[in-house]
Amino acid sequence: MARAKHVKMRAPETGKMIMRDSGGGTWGLVVAAGQGERAGGGLPKQYRRLAGEAIVARAAAALLHHPGIDGVAVVIAPGQGDLYRQACAHLPLPDPVEGGAARQESVRLGLESLALRRPERVLIHDAARPFLPGAVIDRLLETLDHSPAALPVLPVVDTLKRVEAGTISATVDRTGLVRAQTPQGFHFASILQGHRDHAGQSLTDDAALAERAGLTVTAVAGDESLFKITRPEDFERAARHLSSGFETRTGAGFDVHRLGAGDHVMLCGVAIPHDQGLLGHSDADVALHALTDALLGAIAAGDIGAHFPPSEAQWRGAASDRFLAHAAGLLRAQGGEIINTDVTLICERPKIGPHRQAMRARIADILEISIDRVSVKATTTERLGFTGRAEGIAAQASASVRVPIDHG
Repeated sequence: MARAKHVKMRAPETGKMIMRDSGGGTWGLVVAAGQGERAGGGLPKQYRRLAGEAIVARAAAALLHHPGIDGVAVVIAPGQGDLYRQACAHLPLPDPVEGGAARQESVRLGLESLALRRPERVLIHDAARPFLPGAVIDRLLETLDHSPAALPVLPVVDTLKRVEAGTISATVDRTGLVRAQTPQGFHFASILQGHRDHAGQSLTDDAALAERAGLTVTAVAGDESLFKITRPEDFERAARHLSSGFETRTGAGFDVHRLGAGDHVMLCGVAIPHDQGLLGHSDADVALHALTDALLGAIAAGDIGAHFPPSEAQWRGAASDRFLAHAAGLLRAQGGEIINTDVTLICERPKIGPHRQAMRARIADILEISIDRVSVKATTTERLGFTGRAEGIAAQASASVRVPIDHG
């Protein structure tokens, strides 16, 4: 499976984490340009939150965190920029694309925005389907290796009836009928050309457009959890899904590093000027080390030393954000998500208060979660012990995560 050469980097003009690529690979396109009024709640449904995370952010993150996806773009309705930024600021996404009056036009505009990136393939996903299993993405990508289009489907199990004027007029043969879901996968050039050729037409989904364009659309198995949120009762179903298929776990971490010669300390990924430095094999970020252990502990994946042995030269002087991002990646590979993190720094100096918000923002950035899920606190030991004598800095951390229940 070919992937684009890409890297997450901080945009110099905004400071936001973004994805740069050199073409090829697979991109996701999340369509979030509707008004979502039938779902109620006073907000377009894609910006309402489920367990603290906006629906559109869940849909985008499911694609973004899959190893087969090189980047994700989101199409929004005009005037929804502020709602989008509040929902997705923690994710490394490019600026959103404004959509059109109809879904088909919004998809075309989104595809046009990706044309300069020259992806080989694209997965087009509705933001209203927030629970996207990685296995569905796997099946789509595997199918696109030998088919120009792939569609996740579910069987129709209920008997179908036709109703006219309030009465049953016929029973519909359900043989060969399926329910279509998203994301729907395509060879990029083919679906872009199809949208250009059929602009202005009213088709129900991108697979229908692909059919009209003469593309072979291959069916793959969908997933019942990939349901669409449309009506108020769908939020109740989403809440049941989050509570029934997952369990909450908590991990704890603790770390200490000695102070020595230096002109700054790294704490929570932030360089703080100081008359001493923290000593260690890596950058000695005691806070990120403790938080890494907390995440690893929550999924019973050992400790930081097992993943990044201090005996290995490659980790000498390494930035500790790599360790924390690795732990978060292990969690997401299990289909899990971070609920919240809490770090307590124990030291007399430097003062943490002036840097607290920068620390929270940096942790949120590394973990790709919203900042309201990150807590950073500080305390002293009233000048008692090694921290009281300014011989070192200690940190303790906890992390709560939600992971799928393993019934095996």
